[in-house]
Amino acid sequence: MAAGGFHSSNQMAGGGEVEERSSNPRGAGAGAGGGGGESRVPEIRKDSVQNRWVIFSPARSRRPSDLRSKFSTSTGNPPDPHSQNCPFCLGNEHLCAPEIFRVHPSHSAHWKLRVIQNLYPALSRDELPVQPEQVDDESSSKTSSSSSKIGNNKVAGFGFHDVVIEAPFHSLQLLDLSPAEIGDVLLAYKKRILQLRSYHSIQYVQVFKNHGASAGASLSHSHSQIIALPVVPTAASARIDCMKQHFEQTGKCNLCEVQVDDLLIDESAHFISIVPFAATFPFEIWIIPRDHSSHFHEVDNEKAVDLGGLLKLLLRKISSQLNDPPYNMMIHTTPFHINPSCLTYTHWFLQIVPQLTIVGGFEVGTGCHINPIFPEDAAKVLREVQL
Repeated sequence: MAAGGFHSSNQMAGGGEVEERSSNPRGAGAGAGGGGGESRVPEIRKDSVQNRWVIFSPARSRRPSDLRSKFSTSTGNPPDPHSQNCPFCLGNEHLCAPEIFRVHPSHSAHWKLRVIQNLYPALSRDELPVQPEQVDDESSSKTSSSSSKIGNNKVAGFGFHDVVIEAPFHSLQLLDLSPAEIGDVLLAYKKRILQLRSYHSIQYVQVFKNHGASAGASLSHSHSQIIALPVVPTAASARIDCMKQHFEQTGKCNLCEVQVDDLLIDESAHFISIVPFAATFPFEIWIIPRDHSSHFHEVDNEKAVDLGGLLKLLLRKISSQLNDPPYNMMIHTTPFHINPSCLTYTHWFLQIVPQLTIVGGFEVGTGCHINPIFPEDAAKVLREVQL
């Protein structure tokens, strides 16, 4: 199973050609900066958490409430509770890679979720972890070196790639589960992360979910994935550096101090959900713990259920408003072996990205994305969704 995926469609391009342009160039309606019936002008915002610039160009879209996925992940057919050929369905366990652990409901002998090895892992758990090596460009000779040294560096492909099967039945998606059941999925992430932390060479764990083929899912049965890396990814390092810079300038954690204002979608006892100020993608959502917390694996049972309820609500809202779009969900946490002084400013959060646009050459070339929807307008649309 692939971790990511490639798709081509006629969705709105980012830096490429726009397949559909609105005859009404004003884009958004009411909302912060919306000006009601007044025209919106493009704006460039800086994402202070992920250190990237984003162009907001509402003339490239229709009204925010009209932006919907053209490729619903729903089949339109009656739900099939069990697929004979699906390896993730109850009864087909023999078709899967080895199991790591399972969770049983109290009233049944059947499992409610399973964590298994990925049959097609990106990394090898059997590879012996070694120290980073530097490859000299001229001689191609290998010398032991820190991964921070200048030059082409490499490490052995040691790591773990696991799958979390979120439900035993084919017809159930994550948004169909109860808050407590989604909480069980989140706690399964936590349990596996704590297991992976026991490997000293593992530096970072990425939890992610690809929903829909065009979002990278190779199987439609509801599942998510966990990849444990012997290095800290560049995006995670950049995020931590941004958080550090904000802390050095203000003495505060930037996610503890996030200004919600018109960006708030919904909230719960322990979490808030927002469209970020410089959202890279249309209708992008962040769920942020109210209390300062550096590591996702610090979540307890009560907070897991609370997060499960808010996550369910948000997934139902984007499904209803955006025509059940493909989406990616990621948990951005803190590396394991980090200096304790960094814990004062690192703050984990969960990100949901509906796949509504295509990344084009401009985005690939510059790292600067074009978002056709102002965050305040996207938040307003999601706040007002009636379920």
